[in-house]
Amino acid sequence: MAVEGKSRLKDPLNKYKEPSRATEGSLRHRQRGKNRATHTSTDTPHTRNRWASGRFFSYLSPANIKIGVTLLIAAIVGILHWSYISTLFENDRHFSHLSTLEREMAFRTEMGLYYSYFKSIIEAPSYFSGLHLIMNDNVTEYPSVINTLKRFNLYPEVILASWFRIFTSTMKFVGIDTKICWTVNRGNDLSPVESCEGLGDPAYFYVTMIFILNGIMMSLFYIYGLYLSGSRLGGLVTVICFFYNHGESTRVMWTPPLRESFSYPFLVLQMFLLTYILRTPYIGRRSLIALGVSNVFFMLPWQFAQFVLLTQIASLFAIYLVGYLDSEKFLNILYTHIVSLALCFILMFGNSMLLTSYYASSLIVICIIVMNRDFLNIENLPLVKCILQVLTWILGTVVLKALTSMLLGVRDDAHIFNILKSKFTSYKDFDTLMYTCAPEFDFMETETPWRYFKTLLLPVVFLVFLTICVWVLIDSRLFSRWLNTREQENERWEYYTSGELVYHVLQLLAFAVLAILIMRLKLFLTPHMCVMASLLCSKQLFGWINNRVRLPLFVTVILILMSIQGISNIQSQMSIKGEFSNIAQEELLEWIKFSTKPNAVFAGAMPTMASVKLSTGRPVVNHPHYEDADLRARTKIVYSMYSRKAAKDVKKDLIKLGVQYFILEDAWCLRRTKTGCTLSEIWDIEDPSNVGKTPLCSILAKETLPHFITLFQNNLYKVLRITV
Repeated sequence: MAVEGKSRLKDPLNKYKEPSRATEGSLRHRQRGKNRATHTSTDTPHTRNRWASGRFFSYLSPANIKIGVTLLIAAIVGILHWSYISTLFENDRHFSHLSTLEREMAFRTEMGLYYSYFKSIIEAPSYFSGLHLIMNDNVTEYPSVINTLKRFNLYPEVILASWFRIFTSTMKFVGIDTKICWTVNRGNDLSPVESCEGLGDPAYFYVTMIFILNGIMMSLFYIYGLYLSGSRLGGLVTVICFFYNHGESTRVMWTPPLRESFSYPFLVLQMFLLTYILRTPYIGRRSLIALGVSNVFFMLPWQFAQFVLLTQIASLFAIYLVGYLDSEKFLNILYTHIVSLALCFILMFGNSMLLTSYYASSLIVICIIVMNRDFLNIENLPLVKCILQVLTWILGTVVLKALTSMLLGVRDDAHIFNILKSKFTSYKDFDTLMYTCAPEFDFMETETPWRYFKTLLLPVVFLVFLTICVWVLIDSRLFSRWLNTREQENERWEYYTSGELVYHVLQLLAFAVLAILIMRLKLFLTPHMCVMASLLCSKQLFGWINNRVRLPLFVTVILILMSIQGISNIQSQMSIKGEFSNIAQEELLEWIKFSTKPNAVFAGAMPTMASVKLSTGRPVVNHPHYEDADLRARTKIVYSMYSRKAAKDVKKDLIKLGVQYFILEDAWCLRRTKTGCTLSEIWDIEDPSNVGKTPLCSILAKETLPHFITLFQNNLYKVLRITV
């Protein structure tokens, strides 16, 4: 662009030159036309074709070709990922040949709960009546009436339900079939079932949209890696690393309806936009609006998003303190986060957990610190200043969060602090053990780093990490920032790339801490490691390799070595073959539908309650969404059936909840994921007075009278009616 500008300015008097030959002809033509009533046009078909051809070739500039190639590669890797996860899902469950009931049972625990609201909206007489139904729900937490859009993150289901209704009604209007159905013979003396395949089937449509979204996510990863590294090869490294470490990167192919499946792709977009903002010296309003929109789309589907954004704000605060992010840009980013949070608060009908989160409190405190940056300005002691600002941030965030929680009477997220507390101390309580006894909430498996090492992802990221650290340490600007105490606070650095790299390093460390503490959260760590691996192709970091070995050749050798284990991992995933079947639960659900009244109230294990609500529509008193304080209290009462309490005491508490039927599961009575994790052992923490007694569930497995009557029983489930 600079060269082009110079050529235009070479002759400042150009506009006063004699007109060109073409211009002269045009002038003569116009003059002759004054004396004529009509004249012949020079815009012949041949001329128009020549102009159209020139216009076409103008689009084939090198820059446009590069953009086209980039978008084409992004589309290809997106389609590949969509196809890959769809194939894995189909291989695992043979989803295309399941009946409607079997597909619903395949959405276990929280998945079934979320899908039930999609089902409610599409089966309602109209879209808005379905929306009203889930906003005035008395089935999920009987007898309470709750707004599920406020309590749960259900906007994905609301949007997909509208798309499904529009799609099916449109296809019906134009006379196009949207699904194909056939009879499947299940064998083993089981009755045949009808199975439908196509976007006209609700479950099929639902999972297909999720897989398409996660295919788009892979396209974003390619563009993200390309932009961060400045190389198309860097984008491919990100994609290849993701595929080679797929089992550590995502669960979407096994658990499509979980909130992360909808939310995480927008975090990828959000972090890409943030990278662009950090790299660009001057940011425009459109960039901030795009960042805010991606924040909203990330937060709305998932209650955990606020904790991830907290780590992001902390990382940005760190690079601000050491001078890699100027105060004006940082404040613009903070304001964007605050507006996004406020918009989510409105869209979720005043969900108080958003306002009382550490994320919200941190935003306010950091804004105050940055706006009053001269308040803690200690002459000649920049390190002390930074320490005081960090301490102010931590203390202010904790105090503000405590005050807002107390004023609004919110205690829904109190268990989160207790979970972290239990990681470092011997602290235990019922709610904490319900989380930490689940493998996905335990510490990261020791095998996980070894799996990273075998695909060379860990060594490559470690090399990039060390290179960035060395690059920052030898950057004289960093030292001048600390030593030159007279430097103005609002000075803008000439070089912005380093700030964005330091942010990514800090974000990587934050994700690593989360993943080590809670294994489930490696879904943030592994993809970010793949993005960081793209920097192996950065000429800024590894351009020195060109003096000895060509950088693309070096990266290609690394990818070949990665492929040894990476291709094996892909083959291992593709070799997983199965077919979903849960005959015992199918018998249970069929019995409930045909043998109980539509308003019969059930209680039992959280995963089973989700299936009961989804497939039978019966009211339940507890469910798997454990993020609400009142719901946790309800579940504790329901799970007293697996404690060592007396039957009459448990019966009395269940009647207070309005329970009519209890689904008892022997597996929950004896199941132990690790030492101290059977439900009776968990209850011993809350009820030490009954330690040593026989668990009530073991007693009821033999005899249920006089407090309960057995109405249904198979090898896994027993339905007990509470006597009055």
